[in-house]
Amino acid sequence: MSDDQIEISIVSPVYKAEALVGPLVAQLREVLGGITRKFEIILVEDGCPEGSWEAIERSCKDSPEVLGLKLSRNFGQHYAISAGLNRTRGKWVVVMDCDLQDLPSEIPALLAKAKEGHDIVLARRAVRQDSWLKRLSSKAFYSLLSYLTGTTQDPAIANFGVYERKVIAAINAMPETIRYFPTMVRWVGFRMTTLDVAHASRPVGRTSYNLRKLVDLALDICLAYSDKPLRLAINTGFIVTVLGFCFAGYTFIKALRGEILVMGYATLTVSIWVLSGLIILVIGMVGLYVGKSFEGVKRRPAFIVDKVIGHAS
Repeated sequence: MSDDQIEISIVSPVYKAEALVGPLVAQLREVLGGITRKFEIILVEDGCPEGSWEAIERSCKDSPEVLGLKLSRNFGQHYAISAGLNRTRGKWVVVMDCDLQDLPSEIPALLAKAKEGHDIVLARRAVRQDSWLKRLSSKAFYSLLSYLTGTTQDPAIANFGVYERKVIAAINAMPETIRYFPTMVRWVGFRMTTLDVAHASRPVGRTSYNLRKLVDLALDICLAYSDKPLRLAINTGFIVTVLGFCFAGYTFIKALRGEILVMGYATLTVSIWVLSGLIILVIGMVGLYVGKSFEGVKRRPAFIVDKVIGHAS
């Protein structure tokens, strides 16, 4: 197929989902076949140590519309999405998880909404079919992320959605080495809306995200897309300075009244502990930004594709 023949491209990162690849492809082919014959399914295996790549190979042999990409190691979900986006050729691009919680049957409704005049239609999971712990950690993650980045983050919205070709082209042109797809989508702008969709429970396995990975992801996003942590450090420094002057005045008055028997003890103690902690905090914050800047100037690729199999290989 030539590029202008592709109507819809599907991009789905795959990790520890070997049992779900076959059902996902089957459902996608059934749904997309009712819309157009000109579609492609891009599955990106994100360095999974299990049998996900073998499942993708089988799907590529059985389905000519499937393209499989295998990354050289585990780069992360959003890097795998970026690898898939670089290979898309469709006028419309659908990004979705491979765990079948994002239902392929919702794609026609998302696409119809997009054709009303929207460049981006984000799927909003009206009723999430996750455990209470997953919902709680997700809500805490997005609340913290909203505060630190100064943007509105809805925990009911993830990667699932329909994106017009120019949106994907703009995202592919972004040179950031730290990739977080939802934030990149919001940054590029264009006409955006949301649509409530059904959300399914995961039929097999469980999510690979744990608390440590969520914290690492939030830290990367904040350092890459916001300077608010530095602003918070400045505000903290200002507050501590004001409190320090107040304490100095209080101590000076007490000294004049002869109420301090050991001169300088309280002042030195408070100053050392408060200012030392503040200095270490600020230096650490600046160090994180310098470290991320250092990673950026090295200009290493955000991901490395090891193998390609399927229609475009």
